[in-house]
Amino acid sequence: MEVERKEWTLEEYVHGGVPTSRHLQLRTSTMGVSKDDVPDGHVLLRLRWLSVDPYLRARLGSQRDGLYFPPFELHKPVTTFGIGEVLETKHSNFNAGEMVLNTIAPVSEYCTVPADALRKIELGPDSGVSALDYLSALGIPGFAAWIGITVIGNPKPGENVFISAAAGGVGIVAGQLAKLKGCRVVGSVGSDAKVKFLKEEIGCDDAFNYNVETDYDAALSKFFPDGIDIYFDNVGGQMLEAVVNHLNTHARIPLCGMISQYNQVWTDRFGVRNLLNLVGKQARMEGFMLDWNRFGEFVEEMTGYIKQRKIVSKHEIYRGTESFLESIQSMFTSSNAGKVIIQVNDEAKA
Repeated sequence: MEVERKEWTLEEYVHGGVPTSRHLQLRTSTMGVSKDDVPDGHVLLRLRWLSVDPYLRARLGSQRDGLYFPPFELHKPVTTFGIGEVLETKHSNFNAGEMVLNTIAPVSEYCTVPADALRKIELGPDSGVSALDYLSALGIPGFAAWIGITVIGNPKPGENVFISAAAGGVGIVAGQLAKLKGCRVVGSVGSDAKVKFLKEEIGCDDAFNYNVETDYDAALSKFFPDGIDIYFDNVGGQMLEAVVNHLNTHARIPLCGMISQYNQVWTDRFGVRNLLNLVGKQARMEGFMLDWNRFGEFVEEMTGYIKQRKIVSKHEIYRGTESFLESIQSMFTSSNAGKVIIQVNDEAKA
C-alpha cells in the first residue's frame, strides 16, 4: 500500500534575509505504508502536529556561526519536532495507535524513523497535558525558558526580570516561570494587542510595545526605575545594548536567542558597544544550549505547573503541511503571538 505525501526540502541555502520559495520547496512523492516497508528498529508515523521554531532559520544557512547548529543538507527534507501516531512498527517499545514525540520529523504527513528518535506521550482528559503542550511548554520552548530562568537566571523573590519577545513561545513560558519565583516581570513585544495579552492573560506586571517605545533606553528607565536583575534575551541587537545600561550589580543575562540578527551575515549584525558595563556591575552574560541531562528534571517540574494551570501556553496554528513556508516567515514579523505550530491534518486533536 502506498500513500501520496507532501514534503518540504531545502533547495538553496539562505545567506541573508527571510527564507522564500527559492530556498524551500514543497515536493510530492509516494511512500509505502505497510509493515513490510518498515525497516527493523524503525516506526512508521502519520504526523499530526509540527513545531516551527526560530532555531530552524540557523539550519537553513550554510554557515555555522551563531547558534552552531549543523545546516540541513541541500535537496533533503527539513526536519523539526513533531507529534505523530504510530501506524506500523518493527520495534518492541512501540505499538500501533500510540502517540509519540518525534525529534526528527520531516515537514510532511508521513515518515519512517528510528525508534530511538521517539518518545511516547500520554494524552487524553485524564493526563492534564495536551498534544500542543508537548511542543510548547513541555517542548523545546519551555525547556529553553526553564534553563534560562531557573538554571542560569536563578531568580530571587522581588527581583526585576525583563524578557524580550515576551509573547513568543519561549518568552511566554519564561515570564510565567519568573512570576512563579516571586519576581516582578516586564516584557517587550511588537504590538499593543500583545501588551494587553501579557498583562491580562500571562500575568506580567507590565509590558511595552517596542514599535511605540522606540527609545529603548528611555523605556527601560521608565519600566525599571530600580534596574534589571535578570534579562532573558531573545532578540539581541539594540535591545541588548540598551539593557546593559540598566543592569543592577550581579545581574544575569541568559542569552537564549537573537532573532533580530538571524537574517544577517555576522559582519552586518549590530555590535553591542557597552559591554564594559558588565565588568563594573559584576554581571554575568551567558549563552546556553539545551542541557538534555536536565530534561527529566524539567519535565517533572513543568508537568506539575501545567496540570495545576500555573503555566499556560498560547499557540499560533497554521493549517496543513503547505503552510510551512508562511509559518516560518511569520516568526520574523510581529504578527504571531505564542508558539507557532502546524496542524498537519484536520484529524489532529490537541
